[in-house]
Amino acid sequence: MSLPFTSYEEGTPLPPAFYDMTALEAAPRLIGHTLVRRTEDGDIRCRIVETESYGGVEDKGSHAYGGRRTARTEIMFGRGGAAYIYLIYGMYHCLNVVTGAMNDPQAVLIRAVEPLTSADEVLMRKYRNAAAKRPVDLSGGPGKLCRGLRIDKSLNGQSLLEQGGPLWIEAGRPLQNAAIMQSPRINIAYAEEYAAKPWRFFLRNNPYVPLLDKNMDVFKEF
Repeated sequence: MSLPFTSYEEGTPLPPAFYDMTALEAAPRLIGHTLVRRTEDGDIRCRIVETESYGGVEDKGSHAYGGRRTARTEIMFGRGGAAYIYLIYGMYHCLNVVTGAMNDPQAVLIRAVEPLTSADEVLMRKYRNAAAKRPVDLSGGPGKLCRGLRIDKSLNGQSLLEQGGPLWIEAGRPLQNAAIMQSPRINIAYAEEYAAKPWRFFLRNNPYVPLLDKNMDVFKEF
């Protein structure tokens, strides 16, 4: 059975209704869709192959845990369909997709992408400006993919709904549930009991996905 919410016309922008879902609903359903970055050198299209859900004020892994509303997290409290981008370790940007309703902070971290064509890969390697011998070295991690796609905080708050802007998401091909795996999220021990939640989702056997977890399982509907 194909995942719900993936039966859109391939190559068209995901509709606003897609982003009305919670992060936990949207995270596995973003797998297989296409992230597009427009640059002066041309468009780069990448398949989303790994995500993590950070949703709601109760999630201790979320920047908005407990209703924390700051200049940085304000974008999470808006309606879904925008990019939330922040800097970690003072050097790596992370791209998140805001989902959910107004005043309900929900975001999906994009952890890994796969370039759709060799031309897309060439541009990503140019922008990465670093040796990437394996696919996972190119865009298998949130910081790597942001460098490869030239994504930084200048795109924070950017709408993802419309083709032709600097960043948007198009529908990919529907996937089967068995193609998507889930496991605990990466490097969030601070989230206490929420650290073990299986809220990381990734495409099975994809070479761009890093850090496979022994506790992984086939995705099941929540």
